[in-house]
Amino acid sequence: MGKDIVAGGRRVGGKRREAPKSKNVYLNLLVQLYRFLARRTDSKFNQIVLQRLYMSKNNRPPMSISRVAQLLKGKENRVAVVVGTVTDDIRMLEVPAVTVCALRFTETARARILAAGGHCMTFDQLAQKDPTGSNTLLLRGKR
Repeated sequence: MGKDIVAGGRRVGGKRREAPKSKNVYLNLLVQLYRFLARRTDSKFNQIVLQRLYMSKNNRPPMSISRVAQLLKGKENRVAVVVGTVTDDIRMLEVPAVTVCALRFTETARARILAAGGHCMTFDQLAQKDPTGSNTLLLRGKR
């Protein structure tokens, strides 16, 4: 006697995190902030950022300055948003003036962005500047 599998099959959908497993205080404060924004604004941007804040570090891969600059070409007035780390790329000789929001910046990446006349933001600064994420470009590293 086998199991009676009804139409719909055997596979049950995957589970998605409801909160981060990390005990990082800064990350948990950001989760509180973006939970509020996702609930109170009808912006899909805030819901996506919240889901990405829940992710493990393996699923928040780093992104280099060169990749950010390449994806922002022609969209210099927008804010690049990376839920992860922005790293330096020594192969890129000149960094354009870009505005980037990320969880973390490496020291050299932050120095090169600021030296080029760009701006490095944190997520709480982004929430104050643009709560709905209307003038942003949401980026993700290679997984």
